[in-house]
Formats: sequence, structure tokens, C-alpha cells
Amino acid sequence: MAAKEESMKQNQTEEASTDMEDASAADIGDPSQPGDEAKEGASDSASAENKEGNEGEGDTALTVETLITSLEAEKDRVLRLSAEFDNYKKRSAKEMADFRKFANESIIKQLLTVVDNLERAIASGRADSEKKDQSSIVEGVEMTHKEILKLLESFSVKPVEAEGKPFDPAFHQAVTHQESEDCPDNTVITEFQKGYLLHDRLIRPSMVVVSKATSKSE
Repeated sequence: MAAKEESMKQNQTEEASTDMEDASAADIGDPSQPGDEAKEGASDSASAENKEGNEGEGDTALTVETLITSLEAEKDRVLRLSAEFDNYKKRSAKEMADFRKFANESIIKQLLTVVDNLERAIASGRADSEKKDQSSIVEGVEMTHKEILKLLESFSVKPVEAEGKPFDPAFHQAVTHQESEDCPDNTVITEFQKGYLLHDRLIRPSMVVVSKATSKSE
């Protein structure tokens, strides 16, 4: 009888121990199956990673666009500098060419006074052509005059056409006006001093007399 009671107590003890183990296992749960909190944490982590990835792609696109804009700006700047340098070279070349063309201008102007004196001497000698002893002198002066004109022509110096031409203030300087029935109004009828061009530049205007229409009295 005592043995039977002891056996029943042992069975009850084993059943109680088994119930406790089942309750503990139910509270802990299966570690291989994540809970709700673990699932929510994993979802938040994935969202954060996706957001960071999108932000990284946006930053990369912005950087590329900025680089393209900067490159275009530098390209435009280089083109402008190149154009300005080309203009500078052309301007410098023109200035140098003009300097070479007109470097002798001051000397030529001084030679023109010599030409004027020779022309006056020739005109005076022709007026006294009756004196035979002066004919050879006049011929010598004329030869000298021709040689100087050839020399000036070799430096692209040429006289301005004036007598019988319409008055042009760009090339002629009117000393006075004179009534004339033989020439149209505003025409050069007399040239006191020749004008000259150096290449296409006027270095001295012609000193001229200009015609004007005669006043008809009733």
C-alpha cells in the first residue's frame, strides 16, 4: 500500500515537470521563426537602405550635371579667348603693316618742299626762255625734278589730280574762289601747290582756286 502511494506521487511529480517545460517552451517560442518586432526592424532597415541608395543616385546625377555645366562654361570661355586672340593678332598685323607703309611719311613731306622749289625754278626758267644761257640750267633742273619724282613714286607717292577736276574737300584746299564762264561751278581752275598721296593716305592737300558761277546782271 505504501509502495502504491509513493508510485502515485512520483507520477504526479513527473506530470508537473512536463507541464512546466511545455509552458516555458510556449513562452520562448521557436527561435527559427522571427517575431513581429524582428519583422518590423528588418522592414525599417530595408527601407533605410533603399532611401540611402536613392539619395546616392540623386547625388551622382547632380554631380554629373554640374560637371557638364562647368565643362560647357569653360569651353565657351576658351572659345572667347581664342577669338579675342585672333582679333589681337589681326589688329597687330594691321598696325605693323601701316607702320611699315607710312614709316617714311615725315621724310617724304620734307622732300616735297624740295620738289616745290624745283618746280618754281622750272617755271621761272621757262618764263625767261629767251635767255639762251639759262636753257641748260633749266634742263638740268627738270632732270633733277624727274628723278626725284621717280624716287617718290618708288615709295608709293603720287600727286593728287586737281586742275580741271571737281573740287573735293577731302583732297583739295580752296585758297580762293574765282568767277569763270569757261568752267562749271565748283571746279578747280588753278593749282598753286600740288597735293600728294602716300599709298592711300593724303599727306598734303592741293592748294587750289575754285570756280564759281558768274553773277548775271539784269
